[in-house]
Amino acid sequence: MLESGLIMLLIIFSVNIVYVSLLTVRMIFTLKGQKYIAASVGVFEITAYTLGLGLVLDNLENVQNLIAYALGFGLGVISGMKVEEKLAVGYITVNVISSDPSIPFTETLRNKGYGVTSWYAYGMEGDRLAIQVLTPRKYELMLYESIKDIDPKAFIVAYEPRQIHGGFWVKKVRGSRLKREEEKLQSE
Repeated sequence: MLESGLIMLLIIFSVNIVYVSLLTVRMIFTLKGQKYIAASVGVFEITAYTLGLGLVLDNLENVQNLIAYALGFGLGVISGMKVEEKLAVGYITVNVISSDPSIPFTETLRNKGYGVTSWYAYGMEGDRLAIQVLTPRKYELMLYESIKDIDPKAFIVAYEPRQIHGGFWVKKVRGSRLKREEEKLQSE
């Protein structure tokens, strides 16, 4: 009896982790406008949801089932976020303000394979170099490291664009040079 109760708790806990992880991933795909992938994930998500909730509702007299459901939900949120980080769907736009316009920022980042637009700006304390970089999210951390290596005092703001059209990205976005840069860093 005790063994079957523990198995039920583990099943409810596991099903809810799967459900919430899928919910998180589906939401990301929905926000990225990838409706067919989101719909496909949704099919599996609702199946897991129905299974888990059904097990809890069929055994409402066992409070531990509800606790396992709630704990699975919490762990599913963390798990879904980890999966989303690994998928790194979409692109990120990074705006950088360098305190020293004489640093060869733009050239260095372009040589690494990033699409860079730069212009001179004037800040409270004088001349600045403003830079905008668009990159696939999977290269986001590598970009931050490159920026910090070039100018440790750089001001960085990042956001996710909803739509991209034209320019450098239409022709070269698939990141072949960035991929080589990533492989080079991993081999060091």
